[in-house]
Amino acid sequence: MSTSEQPAADDAAPPRFGPGRVVPNGLNRSPSSAVTYRLLDLLLGESMRPGDRLPGERALAEELGVGRSAVREAISALEVLGVVETRAGSGTYLRSGTSELLPSTLSWSLLMDQDRTTELNVVRGALERSAAQLAALSATTAQKEELGRLVDEQRAAADDAEGYVAADVAFHRVLAEMGGNSLVTELLATTRTLLRVWFDRAVDNREDIDRAISEHGEIARAVVAGDAIAAGEAMEQHMATAAERILRETHQSD
Repeated sequence: MSTSEQPAADDAAPPRFGPGRVVPNGLNRSPSSAVTYRLLDLLLGESMRPGDRLPGERALAEELGVGRSAVREAISALEVLGVVETRAGSGTYLRSGTSELLPSTLSWSLLMDQDRTTELNVVRGALERSAAQLAALSATTAQKEELGRLVDEQRAAADDAEGYVAADVAFHRVLAEMGGNSLVTELLATTRTLLRVWFDRAVDNREDIDRAISEHGEIARAVVAGDAIAAGEAMEQHMATAAERILRETHQSD
């Protein structure tokens, strides 16, 4: 089906789905994860081409036998990953072809399965702890000042979810860069990207935001003091609460 011949979004008849080629065997998939994998199966099939528009939410929900909210969650996840793009008043479109999508199957698996999300949080926690310890040992005076400034930015943006997320991401990025290990920095960037679809939804609670800012302050103080042990312990505590928020969100979305 070509982009120019599309019917209205909610009237578009979806192609029939295949047997779920993308889904690795034995994974514990949540309902929203299962819907996402079915959509991936459609995108990797022969019927879709880059630039084609996906059928509307109602048509997809009827075809899959699920609620429209589950379809909406799946499309949101794929949009974060850059697989599709949603255009206001027009619909959702496939951005990449099969050759570009296939190498990303592992990333989708890590993001969409609850068991893998738990494992990914463990990996991120270990990397973040190492980054904090390295930063405490090697940060310059200017870098320490920047870290403190980013904590202040988070406090100022506590009532602005978008602004807070930007300052939070910057804090962890700068902290990783301060350690001087480019591989740790790159791996952390990857894990945060994979968790971003959940992370963005887990920061709408003011109590959670205030706790995260307080934990960032503890990390920054340990780094400024050059105390690698305290920095690692403070980051470990922060990662435990961050993982709790993310996993709570995955269960609420089921």
